[in-house]
Amino acid sequence: MELFYVSLLTSFVLLVSLALHYLFFKSKPGLPAPLPPGRTGWPMVGESIEFLSTGWKGHPEKFIFDRMAKYSPIVFRSHLLGEPAAVFCGAVGNKFLFSNENKLVQSWWPSSVDKVFPSSSSTSSSKEEAIKMRKMLPNFLKPEALQKYIGIMDQIAQKHFESSWANNDQVEAFPLCKTYTFWIASKLFVSVEDPTEVAKLLEPFSVLASGLISVPINLPGTPFNQAIKASNKIRTMLVAIIKQRKIDLADGKASPTQDILSHMMLTSDENGKYMHELDVADKILGLLIGGHDTASSACAFIIKFLAELPEIYEGVYKGTKLRINFIFVFF
Repeated sequence: MELFYVSLLTSFVLLVSLALHYLFFKSKPGLPAPLPPGRTGWPMVGESIEFLSTGWKGHPEKFIFDRMAKYSPIVFRSHLLGEPAAVFCGAVGNKFLFSNENKLVQSWWPSSVDKVFPSSSSTSSSKEEAIKMRKMLPNFLKPEALQKYIGIMDQIAQKHFESSWANNDQVEAFPLCKTYTFWIASKLFVSVEDPTEVAKLLEPFSVLASGLISVPINLPGTPFNQAIKASNKIRTMLVAIIKQRKIDLADGKASPTQDILSHMMLTSDENGKYMHELDVADKILGLLIGGHDTASSACAFIIKFLAELPEIYEGVYKGTKLRINFIFVFF
């Protein structure tokens, strides 16, 4: 059930991260806000405990399905992790949400997330930072660039399957998928590909991912407190990588176009200013955590469905005419 729990939490982050300030939580003076159906639960806590407890009991989807049946199959109102929220469900709700970014909805995170990801920039809003990132990354995410990554992904896939899947009668797919996707992200973002170094980064990232969507109580020993500590540790590690990259660039040992890290370090804004080391670390951290569970959840579900549908598995295997350990790369 860990796979379903993490998938649900990842989906929740994605949905709630697009705030409904203009549609649901802001109204004209003197007029009531047109809120979707639902309830806010207990004061301060809202429905957070029930949301998390369904996952702990092994039925994380129950929280969503119960409210879809009771209130609306498209959108319902709740109060989660210290913030009012509207949760979009189904194809209709998701189409509305993702076709109206920066129109009827805009990027937003709960205030608790700011404690886990403390930004070194106090002047820019999350919306402005998101716009900056989109302007900065097109050269690395356009189709022509993505084609060049296939070879790198292929090499990492072969190493990963040889070291973690081969000669095993039984494996836990989801943890291995997280290792695989994080390995790829580490290589493409910061050129870290040695398995030992990747593991050093992955350990605090796992703690961070587990505590990011939790009850935001910052007391010693709580998942939220551990996530904050893990975030600080990762930022320290990334700053060390950035400092070494500066030396390598000056000595000609690193290329200005070898990865996103070099690109960020050498790209100035419209005023000719370059990002501070901590700014670069913040953005790399966001990219890594953004792809930590999403891609690995997708890979794990593909494995699940291919195992449950052998006729589909055979069709995929024959259609690609590649060794089976490459299948996951193309997904």
